[in-house]
Amino acid sequence: MKWVTLWKKQLVTLRKDSWPNKIMANLKDIRDRIKSVKSIQKVTKAMKMVAAAKMRKAQGRMEQARPYTHRLTEVIHHLLPDVDRELLPLLDIREIQRVGYIVVTSDRGLAGSFNTNVLKKAQQEIEEIGKQNVDLFCIGKKARDHFKRRDYNIVQSHIEFWNDLDFPHAMKMGEGIISHFINGEVDEIHVVYNEFVNVATQSIQSERLLPLEYDDEDRMAHVDRLYEPSKEKLVRSLIPRHLNIQMWKYLLESYASEQAARMVAMENATDNAEDMIKDLSLEFNKARQASITKEMLEIVGGAEALK
Repeated sequence: MKWVTLWKKQLVTLRKDSWPNKIMANLKDIRDRIKSVKSIQKVTKAMKMVAAAKMRKAQGRMEQARPYTHRLTEVIHHLLPDVDRELLPLLDIREIQRVGYIVVTSDRGLAGSFNTNVLKKAQQEIEEIGKQNVDLFCIGKKARDHFKRRDYNIVQSHIEFWNDLDFPHAMKMGEGIISHFINGEVDEIHVVYNEFVNVATQSIQSERLLPLEYDDEDRMAHVDRLYEPSKEKLVRSLIPRHLNIQMWKYLLESYASEQAARMVAMENATDNAEDMIKDLSLEFNKARQASITKEMLEIVGGAEALK
């Protein structure tokens, strides 16, 4: 009886000091990881649904604005060959000494490479000119923070407005940019932004906003026209409106692209979480089966020792 009692004590000691505690701790760690991943998956799934709803709304506004924007751009391009550029300072072509860059990003991340691609493109073009010769107009926190850390010359920054995006925001930004150009502080202004192509694709665009110009096709298509009201009145009225509409276009395109990029990123994150949960569940089942098998072997071994 003493021998049996001693063996039972040794078996209890073995169970306390060796595999049971280790395996149970391992099982607990895996269970906690599965729980954490499931919690993250719920968040990413919710963010995907929110981004999808915002994207549909933004896409609708963008598609409503596109026909007007394109038609006004056509009118401006047809009008420019007939215009004396001295009529309006916004048409003034000067020797390029200093350039302004409008960089359109979001305030928040978790949108894949949406912000990274815009910032990379803008920085590449700015470095070619020389950052000491560039004034920056940063739209969105990501652009402001990126260029502020690198000591670029930020003239204006606009943040925390995306959730309440409206045309007055575009007008306010446009007024500051136009004023900067008219005052002669820069000789050209470029814009870098994301253009919405479809849900899965956003295209990085770099355009010259000021001064306005026309290409050779516009010159070739030039014919004599009658203007009512006068050409001068049309120019003074349409050019500022055109620039405000262009700013509105950049904001709408960028916002729709941001939501599409975030929706895709969150969908990928949700799918990755699902794959991780499957892998962890398999690992958990293997560890649990191993613990059951080992426990059964010890019980059998103990029973054999008692014979």
